Amino acid sequence: MKKYLPYILVGVGFLILAIVLVVIKAKNKKVSEVPEKQASALIELSPEKRPVVSLIPSEDGHYLKLKIEKLNFGADSLDYELVYQTKDIQQGVPGSFKIEGNDNFEADLLLGSESSGKFRYDEGVETGTLDLRFRNEDGELMVNFTTEFHLQTGTKELVSVDGKFKYTLDKVEKGVYYVTMQTFGEVDASKAIASKDGYAVFASENK
Repeated sequence: MKKYLPYILVGVGFLILAIVLVVIKAKNKKVSEVPEKQASALIELSPEKRPVVSLIPSEDGHYLKLKIEKLNFGADSLDYELVYQTKDIQQGVPGSFKIEGNDNFEADLLLGSESSGKFRYDEGVETGTLDLRFRNEDGELMVNFTTEFHLQTGTKELVSVDGKFKYTLDKVEKGVYYVTMQTFGEVDASKAIASKDGYAVFASENK
């Protein structure tokens, strides 16, 4: 009996581990199934009433300036999250904004981290997503917009992540960063390198 004891203990250990994994999986599934608290009906915005969204890279490519125009469609607050992929991991930059009658919103989103005044910048950022959730006074979701963005430099061929929008520069501009993305509403042509059908290309500030 003693010679079988190590095998029995190992078997019991695996059994306990399997039970723990099943319990954790069940808890995660339960949490993920909790629905977003929505308004009685999500609103449908016509193209001319949709907010106009842009991500403008900084001169060094370490920040993306989030600009949202035309916020006058009845939402009380905004939750936003920028998620991007580095060479090694996925990072997120969340935030919220109380609209309170404001028609425009701006925020500088750091592609990296800051601690005690020291900055660490993420390398190899090229693609990611921007998620915008507009809520009413009760915190219920009214409308949700999501776009992928493509951050590029050192190339003439600018293309959206989904491949539906492409623009070719006359030449490679050194030291200039570009973001290609959906803007939801139609962007002012003077504020973008190129725009068409709800897509646009934005160049780094002061360039």
